[in-house]
Amino acid sequence: MDQADAIVVGAGLSGLAAAAELGDRGKSVIVLDQEPRHFLGGQAFWSLGGLFMIDTPEQRRMGIKDSPELAYNDWMGSAQFDRPEDAMPRKWAEAYLEFAAGDMRQWLYDMGNRWFPIVGWAERGGSYADNHGNSVPRFHITWGTGEGIIEHFVRRCLEHEKAGRIIFKFRHQVDRIDMENGAAKGVSGTVLAEDSVQRGASTNRDPVGDFSLQSPSVIVTSGGIGGNFEMVRKVWPTERLGPAPKQMIAGVPAHVDGRMIGISEAAGGDVINGDRMWHYTEGVKNWDPIWPSHGIRILPGPSSMWFDATGNRFAPPNLPGFDSMTSLKEILSTGHDYSWFILTQKIIEKEFALSGSEQNPDLTSKSWLEVIKARLLSGKGAPKPVEAFKDKGEDFVVAQTLEDLARGMNQVAGGDLIDADHLRRQISARDLQVDNPFTKDAQLMAIHAARNYRGDKLVRVAKPHKILDPSNGPLIAVKLNILTRKTLGGLHTDLESRMIGADGEIIPGLFAAGEVAGFGGGGYHGYNALEGTFLGGCIFSGRAAGRSKSIA
Repeated sequence: MDQADAIVVGAGLSGLAAAAELGDRGKSVIVLDQEPRHFLGGQAFWSLGGLFMIDTPEQRRMGIKDSPELAYNDWMGSAQFDRPEDAMPRKWAEAYLEFAAGDMRQWLYDMGNRWFPIVGWAERGGSYADNHGNSVPRFHITWGTGEGIIEHFVRRCLEHEKAGRIIFKFRHQVDRIDMENGAAKGVSGTVLAEDSVQRGASTNRDPVGDFSLQSPSVIVTSGGIGGNFEMVRKVWPTERLGPAPKQMIAGVPAHVDGRMIGISEAAGGDVINGDRMWHYTEGVKNWDPIWPSHGIRILPGPSSMWFDATGNRFAPPNLPGFDSMTSLKEILSTGHDYSWFILTQKIIEKEFALSGSEQNPDLTSKSWLEVIKARLLSGKGAPKPVEAFKDKGEDFVVAQTLEDLARGMNQVAGGDLIDADHLRRQISARDLQVDNPFTKDAQLMAIHAARNYRGDKLVRVAKPHKILDPSNGPLIAVKLNILTRKTLGGLHTDLESRMIGADGEIIPGLFAAGEVAGFGGGGYHGYNALEGTFLGGCIFSGRAAGRSKSIA
């Protein structure tokens, strides 16, 4: 088949969501992807599978009181929409909040999704009630992590493939969206040689042929730019965040290359908010890498002490897991592109999680026995993937004394910026605050507050203790790198995921969904994300494209 009712460019989560909806409507669909079939599901496969949902049974069982009003306040305080072009992103944000508080959970549940019973508390904010951050835990980890998220969309699409409604064409790299009289008429590109490398690894770009396919509707769902450092640096918001890091590591595979953004612009699409991005400050180099510059994000609890490259403790709200963009700006303002956590064995055992399906095999396995064995019956030690990074990761330093720890930190960083006596003064002052259940130390206040949430007290936040007490050791330091991840801006779209041109008019037959569209509208997060909104936005915007009445 070389023509269809719709062509979907990109077989990630948003593309699968769009294709599944179109198949349900009886439409013929061609799904193209430059990667091999075993990459089906895209970047979502590698995710932890978190979804932002509001006032769910999981929240209520954990004693969390959430509401659409509270979530709206949190989202708008985080987004800080301030541009004329934010009109449509704001509408997308409002629509997603209605979805997340409405039929999202039931729709996904009916599809087969389930969630870990303890709801995570990401991006806690740490400032004022009307500013950035989640007031309550909303991060619902899908049972099966990223694999569990894509599983049911893949199943639906494969059923449509079997019925002849969907045709997948892998190793098809789109080079051009073909237009006629201002409307989409198809795509053209290059057929690439087959490649059997491990999922996520870089594949060849060897051409073996050309293709041209026709359709009156082209849906671009090709993802962001996080695997393309050159493109990240090109749009880096220096005035707002400071200079781009000299060294970054990649939280996404190389195929997250941003190619289709320029191709969509050439067809008339309009990128807005391209300077808004979401990169993490807690990246560590993967000791067993799959893709180039492969990094993993530490998902920290609130207890690790956070220091800049010269050993000065960061001030609030720069606390672990509280305010990613403020912390990124603060790190870059030091003139260095890395920072340090200092913690104890007790903290790493309870508070360190690693982002990604492959780093959480117990949750990915969907086996309660594996979860209990890994999280509760592992004996002394953190979960095995965390202990592996502690033992083998080049960014980790483990020592019995603070002097040895400082020496190791200087070895890892390559210099002599860390002074043990300076660290001791700061850590000792903090340790003096532990003897009482009240404190003047803002980080310890946050720890006490977190432990009022039963989920954090059970599995996420360690009991406050003295870091320099040898019985809590050994001491651990982790060098934290800037980790590229998400594109918050993107192709301007309306609420049906139809592309909007620079003149403000709908471009007939052109659609965009997922990260390439800023997860909806060209940037429904504004300046900051609340987490769980990336996968949620892919699902929501892909579904909107697949349900668009413009696809007849």
